[in-house]
Amino acid sequence: MAEYINRIEEIDYHDLLEKSIEKKRQGYRLSQACAAYSGGKLELSYSFADDETLELVTFRLVIDKETEIISLSEVIPYAAFYENEMKELFGVNIQLIEPDYKNKLYRINTETPFVPKGE
Repeated sequence: MAEYINRIEEIDYHDLLEKSIEKKRQGYRLSQACAAYSGGKLELSYSFADDETLELVTFRLVIDKETEIISLSEVIPYAAFYENEMKELFGVNIQLIEPDYKNKLYRINTETPFVPKGE
């Protein structure tokens, strides 16, 4: 049985698309993407899994709220659901999401509910 490997790589947001394409070409699949808000910064995590080797690689980006991120949805179509969620719930400035649900993925009344008030 293969040994489970979990690795987190902090990367610059400029490198997200290129590194994600590289993982896809290596046979990894995007297994999750999420956001967290801490200390006035957004922390984004994009995890890629290799189901044969059981390796999990997470790209971690720490960005300002105003930083624009290019969507992965053109090369990984289902990334649009993760990215719409990050945009709507945390206010992540993700550009070129397709489809873009324009902050209507969830039926909520509060804009960016997971960002502390006054941030």
